[in-house]
Amino acid sequence: MEFKNKKVLIVGFAKTGEAAARFFLDRGAQVTVSDKKREDELGRAAVELRARGAGFETGGHLAGTFLGADLIVPSPGVPDIPELKAAMDKGVPILSEIEIAFRFLKGTIIGITGSNGKSTTTTLAHRILKDAGFKARLAGNIGTPLIGFVERSRPADIYVTEISSFQLEHAASFRARVAAFLNISLNHLDRHASFEDYYEAKRKLFATQTSDDTAVLNREDALSWALAKDLPSRVLSFSRRRRVRAGCFLDRGWLVLRDGTERRLIRTAEIPIPGGHNQDNVMAAALIGHVFGVPAEAMRATIRAFRGLEHRLEPVLTARGVRFVNDSKATTVDATLKALQSFPERIVLIIGGKDKGGDFRALRREIRARVRSLILIGDSKDKIRKGIEGAAPIVEAGSMKEAVARGFAAARPGDVVLLAPACASFDWFLNYEQRGRVFKSAVRSLERRLRKERP
Repeated sequence: MEFKNKKVLIVGFAKTGEAAARFFLDRGAQVTVSDKKREDELGRAAVELRARGAGFETGGHLAGTFLGADLIVPSPGVPDIPELKAAMDKGVPILSEIEIAFRFLKGTIIGITGSNGKSTTTTLAHRILKDAGFKARLAGNIGTPLIGFVERSRPADIYVTEISSFQLEHAASFRARVAAFLNISLNHLDRHASFEDYYEAKRKLFATQTSDDTAVLNREDALSWALAKDLPSRVLSFSRRRRVRAGCFLDRGWLVLRDGTERRLIRTAEIPIPGGHNQDNVMAAALIGHVFGVPAEAMRATIRAFRGLEHRLEPVLTARGVRFVNDSKATTVDATLKALQSFPERIVLIIGGKDKGGDFRALRREIRARVRSLILIGDSKDKIRKGIEGAAPIVEAGSMKEAVARGFAAARPGDVVLLAPACASFDWFLNYEQRGRVFKSAVRSLERRLRKERP
């Protein structure tokens, strides 16, 4: 592809937008960045790129800019705005950053998608390969944007890439040598027109695979496993419920690799990160390592040393016998269900935020069985209350500090106060990371106050 003097529009100037702008400027394109933020909110990178010749359209989007572009590259978090749809209807090419990167990148791409567990699986798979001596790079939503590796890419590089539905919907020829589909549940219906559209975007990760490639599928997720019958690629699956023909499964407290022969990988009791869903993540990551020939004993050592990620069932501290756990990344109903199932203790659940179209009624059974009290926060409080009222006592909080205080007041020694919101964070916070850090700060402030109150 030739970009010299082409009018390239980058929509959204977060991490991906900045990397894409640099890529196209390096190739002589006429780059314009369109972002709803004010220019003074975009930071020093915008100043630098303007000095290099990039134009910035800030404070909103102009239809003429979109219609006049030769190519539009939307950032993953950009919603389906009218200007983008109008350009699409006119026939303006719209390609995702991963599609452009794929066409220029040297090396091997691993793509990992799903509604939950992507970041954990991607990070662990990267560590497994890196510990085994491969030139593995952490890429995509959790690492460096794939396009940011193009200039320094080499054939021996392996890009372990977390990929969202937003990136896939504008992909065309993008191909992953290993593609993993962890699971799918109701998510991003504030962004996609329907669940079917969301699923179709996820499926695109496998559409270009060939017989030389490998698909890693969740045997217990019906829509993930449904892909197996039509794929030309080799299929490996993982399951906690049954012995799979080729892949990884749970058997009497062991995760077992099976691909011609069987090898025990690791005891579940040795996995440092809690929850059955994390056993799924470990199996998927291990299968990626297996594709590249990493021995089971080497993967076992990496898994034992893996302590998980910030904001994913992250222990904060224990105060007067009450444990606080930060799972701010639980932005879907399904992720919150998995978080609740990860603890044998009684739970005080802090839940709420910006609704993503989830069905909160699906939480009722687990809340009734496991939750002592619910603390509702954020804009979706009324919808959550309607969906789960009667399953456990409910109180509301007007801030994270108040939620932490009310959570501690409702808890008993031995309980867990769990932030697992089942919602996006954009009502009160910039992102789930800020929400998690505010939660941890509030917990630490509470613990300091409690220490001062000791007789």
